[in-house]
Amino acid sequence: MDIKQLRYFIALAEELQVTSAANRLHMSQPPLSQQLKLMETELGVPLFNRSGRHLELTTPGQTLYEYALTITRLMDQAQAEVRESGLGLRGKLAVGVNTLSDERLPRVLSIFRALYPHVTFRIQQNETRMLAKLVKEKALDLAVVRLPIALDDFDYVELGAEPLYFVTLDPLERLPAEAVTYAEIAEHSLVLPSTEGLGLYHLILEQFHVRGLSPVVAAECSDIGMLIELVASGFGASILPAASLRRYGGLHLHAYPIDGPQELSRSALIWPKKQYLSKAAHRLIELLQSHSDDIRQNAQN
Repeated sequence: MDIKQLRYFIALAEELQVTSAANRLHMSQPPLSQQLKLMETELGVPLFNRSGRHLELTTPGQTLYEYALTITRLMDQAQAEVRESGLGLRGKLAVGVNTLSDERLPRVLSIFRALYPHVTFRIQQNETRMLAKLVKEKALDLAVVRLPIALDDFDYVELGAEPLYFVTLDPLERLPAEAVTYAEIAEHSLVLPSTEGLGLYHLILEQFHVRGLSPVVAAECSDIGMLIELVASGFGASILPAASLRRYGGLHLHAYPIDGPQELSRSALIWPKKQYLSKAAHRLIELLQSHSDDIRQNAQN
């Protein structure tokens, strides 16, 4: 077996379907099936049990998968470190951002750029669920996502939490700093950020459900700019993290704190667990983590 076959096998072991693995590898199915057959012939054991189009790792297959991850990670690390030792810290980092991503990221990237001018970036925006998928498939090195999401496949650094605000076009009959209850919010038609099943959407709905309330959801919108414009047009009200309000403060919307105990909106930087990560990626993680730690310490003082 060679390193290319091990990468094929990893894709099959993670996708558990030849079609999905072939799409992930940008190749057709027959060559991939042929490579799997060659590996099983060479090893003399079945690596998968087949059930229609679905694959299931055998015990030998699981063993090979664990070794394959280690071998490919070491190979990637060796290649990267050889290049970096001769050229210094450089390369390209692919970073995913959610439409509700942490507002500190641009400042941290500017600091990083000043420290490591030979590292360039590819920044991709998407929903949290898709970002997690792209990180798992190594199409992205890192991604800033909104919690909660399943983190079993990732290492991560939490970037802190921020309160949620009720946002409307027309002012309520109260002082700007006076809090509004979820019972009052439930009387309004809402445009919820993100979409069904994703972290922030689930977090907001849970706040209604634990209080025995049923909100009127007029729309779901994963594009924060479009969502803000919908609220500004009078389409509906919304619930948003503080950072989103600061980014779009020029539209003269009315934002009110929410009364009573509530979950905070949290964000995290994620990267693949048990996978090679370049030195540039490690430096960015360290910088963003230290920046988040400083903000938390200042908030406590």
